[in-house]
Amino acid sequence: MVHEDTRDVLPPLTAYYVMRVGKLPLIPYFRPGDRALAEAVRKEAKTHRAVLLANHGPVVAGKSLDDAIDSAEELEQTAKLALLLDGKRVNPLDSTKVAELEQAFPS
Repeated sequence: MVHEDTRDVLPPLTAYYVMRVGKLPLIPYFRPGDRALAEAVRKEAKTHRAVLLANHGPVVAGKSLDDAIDSAEELEQTAKLALLLDGKRVNPLDSTKVAELEQAFPS
């Protein structure tokens, strides 16, 4: 898919997505093993819990393996919802609601 905002590629459709994943930046494509890919991920990982690697897939971090798995599942379910709802009128959480969640559940 082509994303208009590569700083956050999935809409905040659920509170749990915001709480577990937050903003999901898109890392441009690099071939597997390219050190530039590692550097791009390292840069975004400083301020994000997950990133989406173009033409590869997601990378998700957590305080534990179970935490990372739960966050990855939330990311996948939100991606599925976004695809199912594509072209339909949706009501994602607005910036005020997202900010409230981020304040109540900091990463």
